[in-house]
Formats: sequence, C-alpha cells, structure tokens
Amino acid sequence: MKLLLQPILTSILAGIVILLIPKRFRKVTETFSLLTSLYLLAASVKIFFNSPVNVGYLYVDGLSRFIVLGIGFFGVIATLYSLRFMAFYKEYRSYYAYIIWTIGFSILAAISNNILILIAAWGFLGLTLYMLINVGGPKAAGTSKKAFIIIGGSDSLMILGFGLVWFITGDLNLSNIKIAIDSSISFWAFLLIAIGAFAKAGAMPFHTWVPDTAKDAPIPVTAFLPASLDKLLGIYLLARLVLNVFILDSSTNALLMIIGAVTIVAAVMMALVQHDFKKLLGYHAVSQVGYMVLGIGTGNPVGIAGGLFHMLNNAIYKSGLFLGGGNVQYRTGKSDLDSLGGLAKFMPITFCSMLIAALSISGVPPFSGFFSKWMVYQGLAEKAKSGGVLWIFCLIAAMFGSGLTLASFIKLIHAIFLGKAKDSSTGQCKEVLWSMWLPPAILAALCIVFGVFAYTIPLKYFIAPALPSGLEFIGTWPSLKATVFLIIGLGIGVIIYLMGNLKGIRETTPYIGGEEVDSDMRLSGTEFYRAIEEMPLIKRLYAKAENKTFDLYEQGKRFVFFFIGIFKYLHNGILSSYLVWCLLGMMILLFSLVR
Repeated sequence: MKLLLQPILTSILAGIVILLIPKRFRKVTETFSLLTSLYLLAASVKIFFNSPVNVGYLYVDGLSRFIVLGIGFFGVIATLYSLRFMAFYKEYRSYYAYIIWTIGFSILAAISNNILILIAAWGFLGLTLYMLINVGGPKAAGTSKKAFIIIGGSDSLMILGFGLVWFITGDLNLSNIKIAIDSSISFWAFLLIAIGAFAKAGAMPFHTWVPDTAKDAPIPVTAFLPASLDKLLGIYLLARLVLNVFILDSSTNALLMIIGAVTIVAAVMMALVQHDFKKLLGYHAVSQVGYMVLGIGTGNPVGIAGGLFHMLNNAIYKSGLFLGGGNVQYRTGKSDLDSLGGLAKFMPITFCSMLIAALSISGVPPFSGFFSKWMVYQGLAEKAKSGGVLWIFCLIAAMFGSGLTLASFIKLIHAIFLGKAKDSSTGQCKEVLWSMWLPPAILAALCIVFGVFAYTIPLKYFIAPALPSGLEFIGTWPSLKATVFLIIGLGIGVIIYLMGNLKGIRETTPYIGGEEVDSDMRLSGTEFYRAIEEMPLIKRLYAKAENKTFDLYEQGKRFVFFFIGIFKYLHNGILSSYLVWCLLGMMILLFSLVR
C-alpha cells in the first residue's frame, strides 16, 4: 500500500510547494519540478518491477503496471522539454504544478480498483487538462473550454455507466466484477463507460478537442496529454473493460471495430489537407486511436495485444513528432507549412528524430509502428475464422489509412525540412539546445529499438503480461533478420548510386507533371494533395467538416443557442405575455391532474 500511495501523495505535496515558491526563483521551480518528475519515474519503475498487488481499493496487474511506467516516463520527457520551451511563459509555476499533479493522478487512475476512486482521479485529470491548455493564453481559452466540456460531458456518461455496473453487481471493486453483455442494461453500461474512454483517447466522434488543442496549446502540453498520456489512460480503460470487466458479444466487438475503422480513415483524410503542421499532427493523433480501438475490438489476443502495442508506440512517436515540431516552431516562430522549408541542414537532430517518428507512424519497417499495425492486421485476419465480411472492410480501411498516413508525412517532412525555404530567415536557424533535442531523439531511438527488438523487449515485458491468456501469432515477422536485410539492401543501393556518379553528377532540367520547373519556382509540398480536396464527393465532405457539421461540440452549442433564442423571444418583459404563459401552464397542469 505504501509503495502505491507514495508517488500520489508526493505529487500532491510537490505541486503545492511549486505554487508556493516565489516567482523570482524560477530556476528553483524548474529544478524542483524536474527532480520531482524523476522521483515519480523511479516510483513508477519500482511499481512496474513489483509483484501484482491487490489491496482492495488499489490494484496493480500486468496491464496497469506498464501504464504506470509509461506515465512516469512521459512525465519526465515533458518536464525536461518544458525547461527551455516554457521559459517565456509567465504562469510557469501553475504549469509545472499541473504537470506534477497530472502525473500523480494519472498513476492513481491506472491503479484504482475502486470505481469511486477511479472516477475521482479521472475527473481531476479533466480539470488539469483544462488548466494546462489554458496556459496557452487567450487564444487557447476557447479550446480549453471545448476540451473541458467534451471530456466533462463524456465523464458524466461514464459515471452513469459505472452506476449501472454497480446496479447490476452491487460491487464497486473492478477486480470482482465480470458482466456478460447479454442484456440492454449491460450493453449500455459498457457503452457509456467506453464513451469516457473514447473521449479521453480522442476517438471519433468525441475527437474534436484534440486538433484544436494541438493548434492552440503549448507544444509540451499537446505532447504530454493528447499525444501520450490521454492515449495511455483512455485505451487502458477500454482494455480493462474488455479484458476484465465485461464479456463482449459479437455485436459489441463489431461496434468497436466500426468505430476504429471510421476513426482511422476519416481523421487521416482531414490530416492530409492541413497546412498547419500542429493541426496535421492533431488529426493523426486521432487517426491512430482507430488502430487501437480496432485491435481491441477484434476480441482475440493478438488483436488486443496489437492495439495495446500500438497505444504504446503511438505515445512514443506522436510525442516525438510534436516535440520535434515544437523545436521548429521555437526556432522559426512558424507552424504553417507554406512558410517553412530547407531546415534539414540547419536542424539535423530534429530532422532525423522527426523522420524516424514519421516512418514509424506510417508503418514502415523495421520501425515499431509497423509491428503493432501488423499485429492489428493479424487480429483482423483471425476474425475471419468467425465468419462475416466486416473484418475485410476494416482491414482495407486500416491499410488504406496507413497509406494516407505515409502520404501526409511525406508532405510534412518535405515542406519543413527538404523543401526550398520561403525566405532567407531560415538560413539563420540553428539546432535547439540539448534539453529540447534530447527528448525527441530518445523517443526516435525507442521507435527503432521497439521495432527491431519487438519480441524481446516490448512484447515480452509490457504487452504479453497484460493479457490474461497467452499470445500466439498467425504468422511471424523476424524483425531482427528483416532489419539486417533492409540495411544490406540500403547499403547496396548506396553503392550503386555512388558507382553511377563516379564520372560526376549529371544535372538535368527538373520536371513536374511533364512541365519544366522554373528555377525560381518554390514547391512547399502543401499543394501535393490539392486534387483530393477537389474530388466531388470528398469536396462536399470537406466543406461540411469546415462548417463543423461533424463536431459534436459545435452542433451541441448550436442546439443550445437555438433554444436560448426561443426562450429569449418568449421572455420579452411584457406583463400580458407572462400572464398568458401562466394561464397556459395552469391549464396544462390541470389537464395532467385530471388525466
């Protein structure tokens, strides 16, 4: 019990101390925050290596302990990166306090066995999310309110779902509960709780706060919450429901698979046409949730393991992409792809880190994203044994989404690093300080290690222990051997290239679309997929998306203001109107009593 409560109580006290440190001691605040995050990481490592614990209210098993380790790790990454990036923000004390509290209460949510404690920790995290987004200043105020309403509304539904669980079982401890979805009440209990998980992770249709947060919140906040921590917690809760609390039927599994497939394709289509790289990354943060939900929705061990592995991979490469993008914004002051270009030679570490993360999220072997997507595909293939055709459509959607992901990251990498600079100010850029390039570099290294040594490290120590049953693959991917062959192939390609240039480099006129490119012509890369936006059906869908037709928050706001307008019209301040409404009310009341 002491082992589990220590990091939580420490985070609460440390957050209070941070708020009490005088403003003039900024370095003290930053150092104390970093040391606290390192302590919380050490406590997370201790929990991870400890034996499973069940002390009634708190519970640690194979699933929750690797989530706790991820929380501690990404807490340190975010805090270290913030030391430089947040240097010019005035509300830095509040920021670091919220970061530390978020780490502590996230650990509490991951190890909570009691439903009431889980709800309390989950609700507090909604508050810290709101406050951290709000650190971005006036431009982030509307986004923080939107995130708070979406998360808060879904949390209310989650509480209702847990209420139904208590009504069915009479128990508040999750480890004691096992409910078969064989009635409408059990189905609604699962769905309502799952909605809370979907909103936290950013699955459709509860996703719209994620791209807005990516655009308006400070980069470390986006990398820490919607990119990593919220994915870990949201998918953790969904996996907990599927593995331990509910016994899903085929219809519920199919519903999860449909939500996952739609999220993959719809979000990546939106990412493809974005010109602001932060919003592009935000939509990809949504799209990748689809693979996680799809894998868990298969209901078989390899699919669920693939969903959990992709959750871990996504937290790694998505945080790396946001932090790398933060380096670019820090040096250039820009996030619009049209305004960037040619940064590879000026920011080589950031370029290499983002390139590796981009290849990983796109599912290119031998990086980690390929392996987890491959496992999700295997889970879908396993569904073929139970019959039906849904798995075919989901598999097509997943592979199609992976192709579009690669296309959009070709656009991003070209526009930022490989394209021609828009103005001469790019030539004045240089690599950021170590505290900013080291976090994305570490995350990029993990993309390589978790891909090449997938069987021996992440699957063996993180994913397999989280599953109640064993993990069996339909086919095998010899990741280490495949990596060796890929390196050999690339080496042969380099040799052939060099042999072809022994006589010197041959210069030719560049062509695009069969036309000569003017030497002064600048190709930013943002126009590569303009033709997709102009396709008749997709053009109408994009127009509706721009009009917020698919945004639950905006539609709900319009619905509320519609009724507010009606009540404003009725409440006109004229006494005779009020007397008429009173008379009508009395008539309705009398009619009801007579009936």
